[in-house]
Amino acid sequence: MAKYISKKVWMITLACAGLLTAQTFAQKENHKDEKPQNLKVLPKDISEDTLHDEMKMYSKSLGVRCNFCHESHEVPGKERPEMNFASDVKKEKEVARDMIKMTADINTKYIATMGNGHKLDQITCVTCHNGGKHPITDVNQLPGKQ
Repeated sequence: MAKYISKKVWMITLACAGLLTAQTFAQKENHKDEKPQNLKVLPKDISEDTLHDEMKMYSKSLGVRCNFCHESHEVPGKERPEMNFASDVKKEKEVARDMIKMTADINTKYIATMGNGHKLDQITCVTCHNGGKHPITDVNQLPGKQ
């Protein structure tokens, strides 16, 4: 009996791993022909993997999806909206660029020089946003504070 359960668990695990692998390749396939365009703050030679990792970090830090900063259009019959990553039509994209520059400045001008030679961690978007669209500016805005 234990051998049967073990075999069943093994097969389910393999099936899940296969689905996750297929999903990862499908997501990369969606962007394979897209080269980053209109990069004004991020390095122009940024690798696709690094760019995706950065965007995921921004997304998670602010609790938003791509269309928060990037223009998108619903397409009938498609599960996901069509994205126009190069467009500057959304003001949130320019705010994001300013925030990226601000964070880099704080890290290089202030954080890097603090602590008598002791290297402090750098700040990132989540330092202030804590998973919210807007930075937390008051202790009463922290989760669980009323």
